[in-house]
Amino acid sequence: MAPTLAHPTTVNFIEEHDSTATSLPMKEAADYYGKDETFTRSRTYSASHIHGYNPRRTPAFDENTHSRTRRLSHDEKASQPRRFLIDVEETIRLVLEQEDTDGDFQISVTDAGPKVMALGTATSNGFKTFDIRGTYMLSNLLQELALARDHGRKRIVLDEARLTENPVDRLSRMIKNSFWHSLTRRIDGEGLEIICADPKNRTGRVNPRIYVPHGEPAMADYYRKVARDKPHLNLDVQVLPEKPDDPSYVKSLNNKPGILALAMNESDDGRGGKSLKGIPFIVPGARFNELYNWDSYFISLGLLVDGKVTMAQGMVDHFIFEIKHYGKILNGSRSYYLCRTQPPFLTDMALQIFNQLDRSDVDANRAWLKRAIQAAIKEYHTIWVAEPRIDPKTSLSRYRPEGLGIPPETEATHFTHILEPFAQKHGLSILEFSEKYNDGVLKEPGLDEYFLHDRAVRESGHDTTYRFEKRCANLATVDLQALLYKYEIDIGTAIREVFDDELDLEEEFPLSPFPITPEGYSKAARESSRSKPQRSEEWFQRAEFRKQMIDKYLWNETKGLYFDYDTAKEQQILYESVTALWALWAGCASEEQAWKLVTQSLKKFEVLGGLVSGTEESRGKISLDRPNRQWDYPYAWPPHQIMAWVGLERYGYLEDAQRLAYRFLYMMTTAFVDFNGVVPEKFDAVKLSHLVDAEYGNQGIDFKMVPREGFGWMNAAYQVGLSFLNSHMRRAVAACTSPEVFFSAANNVAEQVLQDMTHDPLGLAMDSLEIVTQD
Repeated sequence: MAPTLAHPTTVNFIEEHDSTATSLPMKEAADYYGKDETFTRSRTYSASHIHGYNPRRTPAFDENTHSRTRRLSHDEKASQPRRFLIDVEETIRLVLEQEDTDGDFQISVTDAGPKVMALGTATSNGFKTFDIRGTYMLSNLLQELALARDHGRKRIVLDEARLTENPVDRLSRMIKNSFWHSLTRRIDGEGLEIICADPKNRTGRVNPRIYVPHGEPAMADYYRKVARDKPHLNLDVQVLPEKPDDPSYVKSLNNKPGILALAMNESDDGRGGKSLKGIPFIVPGARFNELYNWDSYFISLGLLVDGKVTMAQGMVDHFIFEIKHYGKILNGSRSYYLCRTQPPFLTDMALQIFNQLDRSDVDANRAWLKRAIQAAIKEYHTIWVAEPRIDPKTSLSRYRPEGLGIPPETEATHFTHILEPFAQKHGLSILEFSEKYNDGVLKEPGLDEYFLHDRAVRESGHDTTYRFEKRCANLATVDLQALLYKYEIDIGTAIREVFDDELDLEEEFPLSPFPITPEGYSKAARESSRSKPQRSEEWFQRAEFRKQMIDKYLWNETKGLYFDYDTAKEQQILYESVTALWALWAGCASEEQAWKLVTQSLKKFEVLGGLVSGTEESRGKISLDRPNRQWDYPYAWPPHQIMAWVGLERYGYLEDAQRLAYRFLYMMTTAFVDFNGVVPEKFDAVKLSHLVDAEYGNQGIDFKMVPREGFGWMNAAYQVGLSFLNSHMRRAVAACTSPEVFFSAANNVAEQVLQDMTHDPLGLAMDSLEIVTQD
């Protein structure tokens, strides 16, 4: 009589022919690992290594060389998809012990392990083994084990397909179904503990503080109730004054930073009453744990590709809220950002989302877009064409935020080299001088000028770059003019196409004069926003006028490139920046200008991994006294790539857009394959490396075993970039085919086709014709 088979009561057996045994191996972790444990009845369960027997072969080494015989092409192939029976904790220990030689809890190409491990197959209950080989499969194994442990699994049956998954499909799937979720935040009673965490807070206070805008008593009451109901939070609720962006007031908050309240919806409280609930949004990730301005635009493009329209729409709702209560779309939703905005993208963001809203309620969609366009009009008039950001003489706008003192969100030593000479001048330590300078006890006009430009650099989003060094607040940048041209076109188009060419503004604020002249801005009296309806004609006139000024001040016909204009020195700054291509995205370049940009200037910025931020020549030499800046050569950032792809496609240069997208996605995919699934903030596009040490280092790379978030706009760049690739390019990226190889092969094929086309068809036909003669 056969012995009784003992097995854990939690185990459910399945038959090998059962469709559930091998179905959908690419399910998300919650479905794949979150269900009941299942095993096949092959052989005997008691033989499985999960009961103690482990047939693992120890890797053999001979003078540090792995000597395991390699698999041959004629080896026996499994008739069914291979699956492995794995003890989760033990295998994690073995993988890390054997393969993670640098101790960072990641398996990458830089690790010196043998890069091979034997796993027991499920059909043999772990008795027979199969080798898992290479960095990619082993790092995927580690990731899958970490995910299984997240779901409380002690042992799993793992499909080999999850280890060999096409890397493009795997990364895209992780972004869509995992990364966006991990980057989601809410500001309400349930989400405060996560969102209030601020890695940039240097005050030492870690208990949460929230600032509620003036005029929102219900919201203030809600957070006070949260503080009472959750005393362990030690939540500090503060109400902001009516004008929260007064520089003196904002500086007074430096030692008590906090999160800023954002938009909320009314919802059922589960007890028959009503309560408030925060609208979800996506944060960039890593040390940036709040809602950011231009990050959110690019993130929203990725969300739209992934069908997450409601999430993207909620982020616009937050920006509408910020303009209403904080006067602008903030750099980030923290107290120390109250004086500072970032590059304006609201109109395109709103229109992109509007075009993908559910068409079942046209009136609601139209009302939503109206709120967004009204907010953008207010932001345009009160921020971008208002002083101090407007330069009435050139009619161009600048990044020029107000503010006092030293930006508090930086690392403690960030400005040491700037402050040291001033501290020595006064015979003080840097800390003592900083305190006295911030308090206004010591006056240093030169330092005031430095921090004026430093704040402008941060407002520009390009912090930092030698392009802006000690002059940013004076620059009418090509990127800002392109964005504002797009604002003017978008607003005019929305008014004409959606609102029957007439839009009444509900909020009261002063309108900026037009045309833009010094005389117009010298007059104190301004027309009110509610004095007349908005019509498309004026907005199209504003756009045309701005285009003329862009051509006059920024376009350089000789060089075939747009440059920034210094409004103080009244001259172009000949720093070659890839943001010149934003004119293509906005549509403010003529066909001739676009041709020159593509044929003369694009090659200045194109490198193996895509587009660099600026040219090496413009950046200048790097030394110990002049270190790298992260928004200069050789670094590549997602916003620059996406704007170029879309702009080139807009003007009919689709092949150029595809080539650039291929380069960038190749760089992302090889990093993902070689470095345990990493998706970083930025890249060195010349070296094809995410191991960047410039300034703030690189965000998004500090994770253990499995990537959880990626990085917001890099996630978006991947999803958007894939939409530019054809199926052949997508397969080549998945195979990590270098752009040099891929495009060289493509060029060879094109040349051969061209040569074939130059042949005389009639001659070819005659050459192949056999002439038969009769005797």
